[in-house]
Amino acid sequence: MAAFIYLASQSPRRSQLLAQLGVEHRLLLPDAAEDSEALEAVLPGEAPLAYVQRVTALKLDAALVRLQRRQLPLAPVLCSDTTVALGRAILGKPQNAADAALMLGRLAGRSHRVLTAIALGDGVRVVNACSVSRVTFAPLAADDIAAYVASGEPMGKAGAYAVQGLAAAFIARIEGSYSGIMGLPLFETAQALRALEALE
Repeated sequence: MAAFIYLASQSPRRSQLLAQLGVEHRLLLPDAAEDSEALEAVLPGEAPLAYVQRVTALKLDAALVRLQRRQLPLAPVLCSDTTVALGRAILGKPQNAADAALMLGRLAGRSHRVLTAIALGDGVRVVNACSVSRVTFAPLAADDIAAYVASGEPMGKAGAYAVQGLAAAFIARIEGSYSGIMGLPLFETAQALRALEALE
C-alpha cells in the first residue's frame, strides 16, 4: 500500500480509521475561502448512490487543486463522503436540533442504508469504491430522541447519528461495514490503495 497519502477530510474518525490500517497520512483541509458545504448540495431527483459518488469525486477534484496551490509534495489524496438513505430520500447532516429529531423519528423502528464512497487519486490515476451497509434502528420513544439530540452528538452527522457513539444503544442490527458506517470503509480503502499502486 502507499507509503504516504493525504486525507482530505475534517472527520477525526476517518483519520483514526486510516491510522488503524497503518497508513501514514497528513490532513489536507479546505481553506476558509472554500465552500465545502456547497459540494454537498443534493441535485433534484438525485439517487443516494449517484449523490454520494458525485460528491466524493468533487471533493477529490477540489483537494487536488488545493494540493497543487499549496505546492505540497505530491502523494495520493483520499476523499470520502457518507450519506444515509431511507428509500430514495437522502438524510444529510441536520440543520438544527429540530431537524435532527425529525430525522431520528423517521429512522426509528426501520432499516436504512448507509453509503460511503471513497475516491483515491493523484491527478493522473483515480480509484473509486463505495460501501453500502444496512442499519436497523429499534423503535424510539420521543424522550429517547430528545435526550440524544440534547447530547449534541447528532449535529454534523449524516442521518443525525454516530454509530460509534451514544446511538449504538438504538441500533438493533447492522449488515455490512461498521467502519463504512463510521465514515471510511477499511476493506475498500485498503483495496483502493493496493489498486492505485498496481496502476503505477
